[in-house]
This record gives sequence, C-alpha cells and structure tokens, in this order.
Amino acid sequence: MVEGRLYVVSTPIGNLADLTFRAVDILKTVDRILCEDTRHTRILLDHYAIRTPTSAYHEHNEAKAAPRIVAELAKGAALALVTDAGTPILSDPGARLVRAAIEAGVRVEPVPGASALLAAIVAAGLDADRFTFFGFLPRKGAERRSLLGRIATAEHLTILYEAPGRVAATLGEIGGTRPAVVARELTKQFEELRRGTVAELAAYYAEHPPRGEVVVLIAGGTASPPEEAVVRKRAGMLRQHGASAREIMQALTAEFGLARNVAYRLAHEEEDE
Repeated sequence: MVEGRLYVVSTPIGNLADLTFRAVDILKTVDRILCEDTRHTRILLDHYAIRTPTSAYHEHNEAKAAPRIVAELAKGAALALVTDAGTPILSDPGARLVRAAIEAGVRVEPVPGASALLAAIVAAGLDADRFTFFGFLPRKGAERRSLLGRIATAEHLTILYEAPGRVAATLGEIGGTRPAVVARELTKQFEELRRGTVAELAAYYAEHPPRGEVVVLIAGGTASPPEEAVVRKRAGMLRQHGASAREIMQALTAEFGLARNVAYRLAHEEEDE
C-alpha cells in the first residue's frame, strides 16, 4: 500500500448545511480537490472558507486525467474527489479513477454524506428492504425498452434518476397501478414528494412538468403468473415505441418468463391481423 490517499467525499445535494464536519476537515487538509465543475464546487468551498486548490475531473477528461492523478497519489499525494452534488460514482464520474487507484495500491477512503438516492428512499414510504437502482436510463433504443420492462415487472423497489422533461413519458412507458413516488429538489427550497400510482403520476406530470432534480421510485409487484392481457399490453407498448417483433419476443421472454412459442405469438399478433 502506497502512502497516498484518495478520499471520495459526499457533498450537499442542495442544502449547504448538509456537509459533514469530517468532510470539511478533509477538504481543508488534502493537497487538491478533484471537481466535476470547479465553479460549482467553489460555491460550497467558499461557504466553508475552504481554500484548497481545485482541478477539473469529469466525464470528458477522466480517461486522460486518471493516469496522471494516480501517479500523484502513488507519490504520496492526498486528494479528494467530489461531484457537483451528492455522492460520487452514483451516476457521476469517478469509478475509473477509484479502480485505477486501487490497482495502484492507493488507499481509497469514503467520506459519507448526502445522497439523492438515499434521501428519496427514506422519505418515500415504500418498502426498501431490497431495491435496484437504475441511475439514468438510456434515452432510446432496445436497452431502454428492456430496462423499462424490468422496472415494470420488478418484484421489489426500483429507483431511477430522470430529467424533468422526461418524467411523464418514462412513467407512461412503465404504466400500471403500482405505488410510486416522484421526489424532486430534495433538501432545497421547493422540495416535493408526490405519491400515487405510476399511471396517476404519469398523467399528473404530463399536465404539470416538474422542475429540478428528480428521483423516481416504484414499488415492487407481486410474484404471480402474468395474465395474457397484461403481457399483450406490454407487447403493444413495445410495438408503439418502435420495437421489432424479434425484440418484443426477447423482451417478453426476459420480463415475464414466457415460453418462446407464446412470446412469439404475442410479438407477431399485429402482423397477423
């Protein structure tokens, strides 16, 4: 193990008072702070009178910057990694650097704190004994349809981040009557957690587009054999969003555990009409 150390530091997701005492101490004493956006982080640092030098580390430069940063750490530097808000790595840059540091024998130390994911879970009121976090979904294509299908049929809580302008569409694609929560602007002045079924929230946000950072939570369903009407509705939804018969068959097989001949029949129903 080399002498250098990489601190992965959680920062506030809105309310500046949510920075921990430990995080303040570390940010004041490290050699440099690696920021997703130095201008954004400077607001937080100035609030706490932290004068530590900063440099940019984000998705556009991480491939080039990571080897140089690891070399510094290997020589004994103490660096802190932060993102614009919340906990690094979760839908934010940093995983490449953490892996490279570990491979180089550098100690990586977490400094826990604010997280939009965890803040949403504890306030949602949904069963969270087991959950799957999907981050930001792909905007289109077969991978998006497959992930939406997994969410629509999950037996436990599922959570995703979504751009405010896409919340209604995403909820509409998932559909159904399972309980759901849309949490937005957590810890900020206009914090809101709106509860309802997936379909109810899709209809609401189609009429009232949300603003700010959004977390979507959807309760799990019960483990029971799917009714053919439900599967047929899912096939129709996939078809409306451009899936081919082959893609629909694959999705139905994966999502509902259907026999291939049944999935094939439902995937080709419209062609036969």
